[in-house]
Amino acid sequence: MCLGQIGNLLPHVALSANLAQHLMPAWGMSAAEGGLMASGYAFGYMLAVPVLTTLTDRIDARLVLLCGSVVSGLATTAFGLFAQGFWSGTVIWALAGLGFAGAYMPGLKALTDRLPAGDTSRAVTLYTSSFSLGVGISFLAAQVIADGWGWRWAFVLTGAGPIAMVIACVLMDARLPETKHGRLLNFKPVLANREALGYILGYGAHCFELYGIRTWLVGFWTFVIGHQGAPSWLSPVTVSFFFAILSMPASILGNEAALKFGRHRAITIVMIASAAVALLLGSNVSAPAWALALLLLAYGLTVPADSGALTAGMSAAATQDHRGATMALHSTVGFGLSAAGAWGTGLALDLAGGPQSAGGWLLVFMVLAVGISVGPLALLWARAGERNAGAVAG
Repeated sequence: MCLGQIGNLLPHVALSANLAQHLMPAWGMSAAEGGLMASGYAFGYMLAVPVLTTLTDRIDARLVLLCGSVVSGLATTAFGLFAQGFWSGTVIWALAGLGFAGAYMPGLKALTDRLPAGDTSRAVTLYTSSFSLGVGISFLAAQVIADGWGWRWAFVLTGAGPIAMVIACVLMDARLPETKHGRLLNFKPVLANREALGYILGYGAHCFELYGIRTWLVGFWTFVIGHQGAPSWLSPVTVSFFFAILSMPASILGNEAALKFGRHRAITIVMIASAAVALLLGSNVSAPAWALALLLLAYGLTVPADSGALTAGMSAAATQDHRGATMALHSTVGFGLSAAGAWGTGLALDLAGGPQSAGGWLLVFMVLAVGISVGPLALLWARAGERNAGAVAG
């Protein structure tokens, strides 16, 4: 499943990896338009995921995963073949996101349905952290292919990646969920689950920050090279690859810290640290390239370190009968705020002077810091609800 997910993620940042260097110049787009195009992926995901993930409470999640993987790959290939500007690119990229909506959380449901009873925290964290490895390979492949053969080939070739998950689905045993009745999109039990809702809202803050920095990471490092210079080996390809690849060990270690020190406490510390690093980056965008590379290294550790703990916490807090619906809301909130992160940071960049302005990048990192700071507040709200419920019960 983890290998299949890496294949599914090969197209994931093909647009972000080529946005600043190829697509914006070719189509004359502003940073806000570029951010809005990138957010189309998250928007398509957000629209489809409530139905597709909740559907896994009714049918074998493997079938949803198979169909989503096929749509994701075909839409990515179609972007390379047919996209001609902002509108066509945004629509096609939204279709790719819609396909991925059937591939990520339904994949998690297909995995957890096939795990033995007991604590699944480490298995869930391994699955979610392999997301980061897939994104790192996506950054690497998309830029290398675009530099060698043009950006259209970057989409066409990465669009073949989901074949790996199709193979995994074919090899997987069938597993039908118990028959359920009632409305398909019934989120009332999920909204009543304050513990799960705290993790879901925290995940939204995490996704806002993560998608915002992934959308503009290559653009930011291009700015650094243009103004401060950098060794030839410290290229946007190298920086974006290692930034993404760090996410896998960071997510695993973050979940281990959550198991050892308490989930809420560990997540809160990570989020506060991430906001602090974002502010340091924003206030030092004119520092030497080596200093910014070290700060990005730290940011590459703090941004994803809460991901596995948040998703594992949500999965553990979800009731058995409504796990699919809980995962659906988790993804809907997460990718809805991902779309807001991509577009909001692009808008901030335009408002403060554009991609070649130090002030623009300062405002981008300030927006990211504010976004992730909402996470600890959501967890605090969830804990307060648990204490109040305990007091009433007592």
